[in-house]
Amino acid sequence: MKIPAQDSPVRQDVGLLTADDLHLFNEGSHYRAHEKIGAHPMTAGGESGTCFSVWAPNAREISVIGEFNAWTPGRHRLYPRGSSGIWEGFIAGVERGALYKFHIISSQNDYTVEKTDPFGLMQEKPPRTASVVWDLAYEWNDHHWMVNRGGNNSLHGPISIYELHMGSWMRVPEDGNRPLSYREMAPKLAEYLQRMHFTHVEFLPVMEHPFYGSWGYQTTGYFAPTSRYGTPQDFMYLVDYLHQHGIAVILDWVPSHFPSDGHGLAYFDGTHLFEHADWRKGFQPDWNTCIFNYGRNEVRSFLMSSAMLWLDKYHIDGLRVDAVASMLYLDYSRKEGEWIPNQFGGRENLEAIDFLRRFNSEAYKEHPDIQTYAEESTSWPGVSKPTYVGGLGFGLKWDMGWMHDTLKYFSIDPIHRKFHHDHLTFRMLYSYHENFVLPLSHDEVVHGKGSLIGKMPGDEWQRFANLRLLYAYMFAQPGKKLLFMGDEFGQVSEWQHDNSLEWHVLQYPVHRGMQYWVEQLNRTYQQEPALHQLDIDPAGFEWVDCNDTAASVISLLRKGRSERDTILIVCNFTPVPREDYIVGVPFGGYWREVLNSDGADYGGSNLGNGGGVHAEAVPAHGRPFSVKLTLPPLAALFLKP
Repeated sequence: MKIPAQDSPVRQDVGLLTADDLHLFNEGSHYRAHEKIGAHPMTAGGESGTCFSVWAPNAREISVIGEFNAWTPGRHRLYPRGSSGIWEGFIAGVERGALYKFHIISSQNDYTVEKTDPFGLMQEKPPRTASVVWDLAYEWNDHHWMVNRGGNNSLHGPISIYELHMGSWMRVPEDGNRPLSYREMAPKLAEYLQRMHFTHVEFLPVMEHPFYGSWGYQTTGYFAPTSRYGTPQDFMYLVDYLHQHGIAVILDWVPSHFPSDGHGLAYFDGTHLFEHADWRKGFQPDWNTCIFNYGRNEVRSFLMSSAMLWLDKYHIDGLRVDAVASMLYLDYSRKEGEWIPNQFGGRENLEAIDFLRRFNSEAYKEHPDIQTYAEESTSWPGVSKPTYVGGLGFGLKWDMGWMHDTLKYFSIDPIHRKFHHDHLTFRMLYSYHENFVLPLSHDEVVHGKGSLIGKMPGDEWQRFANLRLLYAYMFAQPGKKLLFMGDEFGQVSEWQHDNSLEWHVLQYPVHRGMQYWVEQLNRTYQQEPALHQLDIDPAGFEWVDCNDTAASVISLLRKGRSERDTILIVCNFTPVPREDYIVGVPFGGYWREVLNSDGADYGGSNLGNGGGVHAEAVPAHGRPFSVKLTLPPLAALFLKP
């Protein structure tokens, strides 16, 4: 007869952690600690059960509580593993699916607390907070993708990212307005991204989080996809399905801060274990959250293991690190006297810098075909430069300055834009200092900022023309692209995380036209080497004329490795059509109009150049030939020889 788990003794002679594991974890260089620490179903001496372990060096006693022992502290106590700070033990009869927590009695003032497993692979669906004994067994079917994904992630290839919040992309109104599950989302999202010609999807954090309104940016489960939408295997299915349909998957990852919820990482064993004890280093005032202590070896092992789990076990193609600026600066969002300088008296967080370099080095060493992305809003040098030349080692950096300047420009009435022309042209002074992603992200459509279409001036026709022009200008610039969900069809309302996108607006031609324009931009971006091949090479870009402030017109060339791949892009940022507008070009012959954002199919007035123009041997703008163009109002033209 099987012994009930609640009466089973905890066996200390059975464990997963070796002496080497303990040494590496304490040294800060165990990058796959999740394979040994946490809760792992296993068989020992013919008995099936679960091996539990947790890092809590300042605990006096730790026991596992759960359904299997009626949540009774003291019944299943773990044993300390030497001086490692890790407690471990095997409990027979505890199977996959069992709920559990760690009951901790601290050596500090007998402080007692119940904690979710920091290394837990699954947690209960919020607002419940127990961990779930689970495994990550899954049969993948994305071999072809994994073998070839390096080309899809290349800095020399097209990367067009669809940024998506899992719970509000598409809901099921006939079933209580619930979100789609991971498995329900898979075919719908894959079909949509393929049709829209996006190459990548970036999920706002899927890691478990208690407060839904944080959109996942306040993480408690660094090793667990949120169970709001299914199991870990369900999320694997979603990634697998997207891979099989040619879509790369990027995850937002938040090693910058964590919430202070009682069941989470904060004050874990009666001491400030994961966070700094001094509030001037350990508290993030912007979000009322805790800041990781990157100088603590075991914290580095914890965070590095989290990153490697998503890359190893979930086949993730890229990690986008949130709030990098808050990690880099000790005085981030702090007044004088509210921060502690580093050992040299500076404001740089040397421990965080070391961690980020280590993270990037290890991620690319183990998975050279992925990319890492930094959301970094300052002028910190070398964010996307290799660590061996002093950089942080990211593959790409979000160009927050471009997003800010460009949206500010587009919000201005066209009659005044000639006085703000530098908002458009300034980025080319620094555009090759980093490998950039041009984001139009969720940050711009929340907290009272309204929608992108709502930022555009003018009547309805002008607003939609402006937005089409904004997207055209983004695709004209060197750099990878990112667009937040709903923006591709001109969602009118500000994004609401607890509602579906406004898919119903696609019954109106202006919204369908906007969606079709983004589809065609993505298609052309992928088909034309000039628009992506030399994104990080100054040879891929050339101004034709960036000084026509009076007309608010700019013209530029994008170039590929072959000179015949050249694309001419001309943008008219006013509602005034311009006839016989002369632009210098490098080649004679016929220049075909590849794209025109004023096309009738997109909701425009259909003014253009009849499909193309012939370049004459009339020098202009320092070039031997020129074309005479009709520039539609608030529109962009893409022409190719």
